[in-house]
Amino acid sequence: MIFKAVGDGRPYPEHGCTPADWAAQAPRQIRLSELVTTKRTLDLEALLDEQSTFYGDLFAHVVRWNGQLYLEDGLHRALRTALHGRDVLHARVLDLDSEEGRARLVAASAATGARRTSP
Repeated sequence: MIFKAVGDGRPYPEHGCTPADWAAQAPRQIRLSELVTTKRTLDLEALLDEQSTFYGDLFAHVVRWNGQLYLEDGLHRALRTALHGRDVLHARVLDLDSEEGRARLVAASAATGARRTSP
């Protein structure tokens, strides 16, 4: 099996991470076998498109939540990595288990609540 598990949806709360926030996370190597996907399906066209990262981040986005690593964005990158016989993916990791990550969740929750109660 390529991944630790295949999930369906994000089991963690909304973190409110913007593209700039993701860019601030230094990429690191993550073993594919440690990742739980958040999507069950993949658009084959995205997998085969050589320009698929032209407008996006070059690195996959991974969220650490309750000790698990969830592949939030970059499923096509991860599968391409596996198809090339590699078992390590370069990814940016948002650690929601850390103190900083928990503070981010509190801020995102407050912002979401404020938007819901605004007229």
